[in-house]
Amino acid sequence: MDFLTLFAIYVVVVLTCIALVCKYSGQQETPFHTVFSYVAKVFSSFTPMWIQRFLTRMLHRLFHQRSNVFIYLHILLESAVYLEFSYEVFGFCREMDTTLTSLSVPYVLLVIKTYLFYLCIKRDPGTVTMKKVSGQLLMYPYDEKLFHPGVSCPSCQLVKPARSKHCRLCNRCVLRFDHHCIWVNNCIGARNTRYFLLYLFSVCAMAAAISLLTGDMLLHTVLRSGLLRASYIDEHGQQQSAGPLFVAQHLFLTFPRIVFMLGFVVFVFFLLAGYALFHFYLALVNQTSNEWYKSRGHVCQHCHPDHHHHHHHRPVPDHSTRSFYSRGLLRNLGEIFFPPQPVKKKHN
Repeated sequence: MDFLTLFAIYVVVVLTCIALVCKYSGQQETPFHTVFSYVAKVFSSFTPMWIQRFLTRMLHRLFHQRSNVFIYLHILLESAVYLEFSYEVFGFCREMDTTLTSLSVPYVLLVIKTYLFYLCIKRDPGTVTMKKVSGQLLMYPYDEKLFHPGVSCPSCQLVKPARSKHCRLCNRCVLRFDHHCIWVNNCIGARNTRYFLLYLFSVCAMAAAISLLTGDMLLHTVLRSGLLRASYIDEHGQQQSAGPLFVAQHLFLTFPRIVFMLGFVVFVFFLLAGYALFHFYLALVNQTSNEWYKSRGHVCQHCHPDHHHHHHHRPVPDHSTRSFYSRGLLRNLGEIFFPPQPVKKKHN
């Protein structure tokens, strides 16, 4: 019972933090900024200067420079889950006569996900270049609200096509810029949004498959052991029937690694499922997350601000912008999975 209480508190705290991150994402002044500043001030009063400099450089490298750290972390977490699944769950499932076809699903999904993950990392997201910019300028019209004609990027020294954004981490303008994803160490833009969307759904499918097989194994273990009909003597000497909490605690004590792995995978599934559905919604209405944030008056912290005659003011929230580039569900999805090519000018 104590474990379950602590685990419930842990889940609530994590979900609260995620909700706050989602709420204040893209804003410069947030509760996180205030708390971090206070903690840093207290921490600096008794910490040697060399440690402060080291931590500052490390945090700057992680979140303000391109780094493969999160790619390695992704692979490490995924490897830990699959090692535990293969080492323990697979054997238990075979003893319960689970078919090899069912047990092969997570591994097939792993191959598909790994390929999509590789494409997200390696494929060009749609970099605006000197060679292609003349054609890229003709790909999307300017909405005159979020994107204005004649605006030049001060870093790239190129005219900015509509729906493009300069990413500070990659130091380039990206066409149909969505966001910079630290997990793939690449921008998500016109050329790789399809891979990113499929990657998200493949990770969700992997987590769901492992969760279902692991949950089925634990359920069969409980049913075969007769735990639901068992009873125990509580701390007051009274006989109590084994309820769900007792069964859950018994499973954790008997299969601690499996239960912890299952909890982690279920948590990842719900977290990424919501994120994947949000991006799928954006695909259906033909809007990027950059445009979604800007239409609500937020500015992405990792992106270079647009420089035009209104650059001293925050974007005015305008929810009507979400449908400006929409051409219907099928055409919107077609634009994601078959992105338009830069328009080639005809020469006389």
